[in-house]
Amino acid sequence: MTRARSTTLPARGLRFLRARRRVLLRLAAWSVLETGQTFLIGYGPARALDAGFLRGRPDVGLAWLAVTGLGVLLGAYGTARVYAAVAALVEPLRDRLVERVVSRGVRTGEAGALSGLTQQVEIARDTFAGLVMVSRSFVFTAAGALAGLFALAPPLLLVVGPPLAAGVVLFAATLRPLARRQEAFLVADEELAGHLGAVCPGLRDITATGAEAQLAAATGDRVEAELRAARALARWGVLRVASLAIGGQLPIVLLLATAPWLLARGVTTGALVGALAYVTQSLLPALRNLVHGLGTSGSRLTVVLRRLTGAPAGHETRLPGRPGGPSLQSARRGGQDRPTADADTEAASASAADTDAPRRNAASVPAEHATAPPPALSLTSVTFAYGPASTPVVDGLDLTLTPGAHLAVVGPSGAGKSTLTALVAGLLTPDRGTITVGGHAVPGPEAAAARVLIPQEAYVFDGTLAENLAYLRPDPVPEEDMVAAADAVGLAALADRLGGLDARVDPAALSAGERQLVALTRAFLSHAPLALLDEATCHLDPEAEERAERAFAARPGGTLVVVAHRISSARRAGRVLVMDGRSTAYGGHEELLRSSALYRDLVGSWTPAPSRRWSEPALALRDADRVDAVAGPGLAGDGRHVVAHRPVGQVQAPGDLRDGGSLGREG
Repeated sequence: MTRARSTTLPARGLRFLRARRRVLLRLAAWSVLETGQTFLIGYGPARALDAGFLRGRPDVGLAWLAVTGLGVLLGAYGTARVYAAVAALVEPLRDRLVERVVSRGVRTGEAGALSGLTQQVEIARDTFAGLVMVSRSFVFTAAGALAGLFALAPPLLLVVGPPLAAGVVLFAATLRPLARRQEAFLVADEELAGHLGAVCPGLRDITATGAEAQLAAATGDRVEAELRAARALARWGVLRVASLAIGGQLPIVLLLATAPWLLARGVTTGALVGALAYVTQSLLPALRNLVHGLGTSGSRLTVVLRRLTGAPAGHETRLPGRPGGPSLQSARRGGQDRPTADADTEAASASAADTDAPRRNAASVPAEHATAPPPALSLTSVTFAYGPASTPVVDGLDLTLTPGAHLAVVGPSGAGKSTLTALVAGLLTPDRGTITVGGHAVPGPEAAAARVLIPQEAYVFDGTLAENLAYLRPDPVPEEDMVAAADAVGLAALADRLGGLDARVDPAALSAGERQLVALTRAFLSHAPLALLDEATCHLDPEAEERAERAFAARPGGTLVVVAHRISSARRAGRVLVMDGRSTAYGGHEELLRSSALYRDLVGSWTPAPSRRWSEPALALRDADRVDAVAGPGLAGDGRHVVAHRPVGQVQAPGDLRDGGSLGREG
């Protein structure tokens, strides 16, 4: 298809130019003044020397120099008029391209129409104008210079003409291969840019799912492809340099080397100086502009015109595996799609296990050494700070969870809860200490395959519901498994409303809570035994949250770590980790009520309502500096959270807020 478009492109160009004969004639007429200027640049100084200065007649020499200066002024005037003629040639091309792009965009709804209208059309316009200028300039400059050489002394043509012709022929022979390699380079560059545009917004998901190796391989393939295309282009670029050296610089050497021979055959000193002026001041700059302009810009113009005048380019760049958008599930390597083996931003958990008795070391949280099998999660003296001069957010933390454990992490805002999950997921690297998941060091591919992180911002892509749910599985997922997982987590009602597993999902049409249900079910289906829920149910109501957490806790062999935003999550967990910067506390709910003042404060900030089931914040509604949060008009509610509008001790639990509602409008 590309070949068909390329063969019709020259024909279209010729039709376009034939329809504008008058503009071309006007352009040629004004360019004749440039020819006269070029002719006088060499001929005038030659006559000034031979007929004037070398014969002792300075008046004649000055007169010829004055004539040369007048020719330069006339040439400058002609060049100024040339720009107007070029505009009359270029603007109709731009208008036709705009019409074509708009027509195709309206007719087909092509996604790249805006890019074609705003960027590619302007590239075509500017590049075409530049090519007209450099091509016209070379033709008329070469004509004026060759005419001047012949007028000065025909033997000069024998020295300058052959290398000039050889350089132009060599350059012309490289145009087609250069255009192909330029197009291959641009396509490779677009592939890489599109791939990075798909991957970069999902870097956290990539790290959380352990897909670094696959995505690195896919990115490396595209980088290597662009490198190969760049090297091929550079190799042919050497021939461009060679053509410039042969056609523009070799004549200078030949004129100097053959000067005795030329002078012996009647070539005057002035003629020899004029020949050097023709080569250095006219032919070499004109040839250099032609080589660089036509060699690079011409190839680019060819590529852009093919895309604007032909069918929409088929270089859609997205990672395979996800319909309708870039996929973090699979990566193209060696021409094949290879699915990643893990989790996204999701969950997997376990039944409450009160048997994990972590040991307390001088730093903070207790941890008990599991024997066999290896601990599901182990942190040893882990310390992390956001900067060398910052106070550690996690300070000397020791923690061990056995397979099947269910841990809730609570604490005030800024206490380090999300930092802890990011450290376990490998998104952050501890300043000191070690972390293992399933006995494997973090970061590392084995640890990444053994854990799944579900953040607050649920990741849902434009595809079918089944494709979304199977996102983290390298193997095909049976439909009955998806149905069972959806029913367990609480997605079944939404799946029925959407039209079943084969229904397409529009992420923008789903609420934040519905996206979280999709993400949770996806994680439930993953093979990762350790699930990290970083407020992954914050947009669900208490009943839906409880159902999802209990589903994860019932997964055989699963381990669940929940960053809790409701106290009910902490009460369901077998163990609770209370974080408050440097200090931590660890134990069961009742044990912590007795031993931890901070935990009592957190629990005490929740006042259950007698007749309704209200949202239950697990955090004190104030920050670490004990500043009460105050709701005001325009503060957006997420539909499921309580925000204090009185001093903390007087907080009353209001009804759940509607998504996107303003607290200022609530009664």
